[in-house]
Amino acid sequence: MTTTSLKETPLANAHKALNGRMVDFAGWFMPVQYKSIVTEHMATRTAVGLFDVSHMGEFMVQGKDATAFMQNLVPNDVGRLTPGKALYTQLVREDGGTVDDLIIYCLKKTGPIHYLAIVNASNIDKDWKWFQEQAKGFDVQLENMSDKTGLLAIQGPKAVDLLADIAGPQVRDMGSFTHDEAKVDGTILTFARTGYTGEDGFEILVGGSKTEWLWNFLLEKGTKYGIEPCGLGARDTLRLEAGLPLYGHELSDEISPIEAGLEWSVKLKKGNFVGRDALLKQKEQGVGKKVICLRADGKALPRQDYDVYDGEKLVGKVSSGSQGIFVGYPIAFALVDAGSSELGKELSIEIRGKKVPAHVVSRPFYKREK
Repeated sequence: MTTTSLKETPLANAHKALNGRMVDFAGWFMPVQYKSIVTEHMATRTAVGLFDVSHMGEFMVQGKDATAFMQNLVPNDVGRLTPGKALYTQLVREDGGTVDDLIIYCLKKTGPIHYLAIVNASNIDKDWKWFQEQAKGFDVQLENMSDKTGLLAIQGPKAVDLLADIAGPQVRDMGSFTHDEAKVDGTILTFARTGYTGEDGFEILVGGSKTEWLWNFLLEKGTKYGIEPCGLGARDTLRLEAGLPLYGHELSDEISPIEAGLEWSVKLKKGNFVGRDALLKQKEQGVGKKVICLRADGKALPRQDYDVYDGEKLVGKVSSGSQGIFVGYPIAFALVDAGSSELGKELSIEIRGKKVPAHVVSRPFYKREK
């Protein structure tokens, strides 16, 4: 064990062997970077990046009422999932606030349909309690598999080539938000064409004891594709450029999916679900605050909690901010009054005592060519 005070993924020693700069992330001992955030960000945009995301949580849902339970649990339409498909959604409180966001997989197994939910590392305990509370009255069996599951991500334009080399050419034909499995060197890998970077790629589930083997195997096989191990720093700058929310920043107990700009994932017509009444009211009456994307002028970088102004009026705060490493200019998410959220509007961000002009732009800042 590398540390006694923080949780570790099975790759803690592998990260240190690669000189990863380790930090406390939501109680986990994780690498923030290896060579540099810029190097890792650009490798993911132009070649392939390898990420340890084994700190994420995995919950299995089985039983006669599995589909009914999942439909009631989230605002997106689980009923449209078939085995081999996945979708992005949220857990929503009765008042519309967000418990967490997650991806749900309808598994390709024999017998009754069952589901795997992957949740954020910082929310595993909270989410597990939420699943158990909402399961009352449903004939379902829940299993928290977080401690025995490894999860790696390969992201970037060369990620498909890398996985095809390892798991077979059939992976090239997989659609976005689909998943499959293959046996590689005697080990079953389950992989989904999903990610958190704005690039093509896969997230790969493996038994916890085989995580280090898979990490080293991917690094070895990925050498010819320019693979770089990537830490949490690049993961954050990549997701921000791609316009993807981070729980605790663009989503929270006080920020609903609709306020966060995720209305596309809320299916009010599907029937009842936890939080539906509150989200329906927001849809019909509008919201008082919205998450927006800002492109800032100059070189000064917007950071979380910096004030945002509309003229002289304080209208909100930055929720996430950074240099847009690939796009080449400072970028930010901000939660602002709805009246100051229209596209093209000029606002300003107070950075080190100076109001820096910034314009509301469409999401995302970066979109890969297909």
